[in-house]
Amino acid sequence: MSKFDEDDIIRRLKEPREKRRAFEDVVNHYSRTLYWQIRHMVQNHDDTDDILQNTFLKAWKSIDTFAGDSKISTWLYRIAYNESITFLNQQRETYSLDATGEDDDENNASNYAMQLESDEYIDGDKTQMLLQQAIAQLPAKQKAVFTMKYFDDMKYEDIANVTGTSVGALKASYHLAVEKITKFFHAI
Repeated sequence: MSKFDEDDIIRRLKEPREKRRAFEDVVNHYSRTLYWQIRHMVQNHDDTDDILQNTFLKAWKSIDTFAGDSKISTWLYRIAYNESITFLNQQRETYSLDATGEDDDENNASNYAMQLESDEYIDGDKTQMLLQQAIAQLPAKQKAVFTMKYFDDMKYEDIANVTGTSVGALKASYHLAVEKITKFFHAI
């Protein structure tokens, strides 16, 4: 299929004999975009691959409930967003507390910097690595809003559809994220 025709894909997803092939077309069309949406949030290639796989598994399991009221991309972004937020919250809960139960942000930032430097998917550009470090320190929701707006250039209305958050709250989250990232760069 050379051109992605959303209406045709939705029709084919509802046909039992064409559903599997139509879903393969969806996966082929959205894999790269979703990979980078997730990657900007979780920042680790292996974790991104796992979350992407979970996203498509959840989409496949619930394909019969997709009514076509929204775009396929919005539906997939929402699943990927929820999977990423769940992962980030679990990761924060598991790894951000030291033995005393206190946040160990300085140690986490140091570990993350070493992880970035050894990541074969990051080209080593110092500014890019610093930006990724700054993003890593954002709360999960701010991180999600920032990455969708900054990297994916999504409109606030589309982000609202994905996150279930009002446009005003999204603008505030984005503004706070930008302020924190700016502060991070000024502190260097």
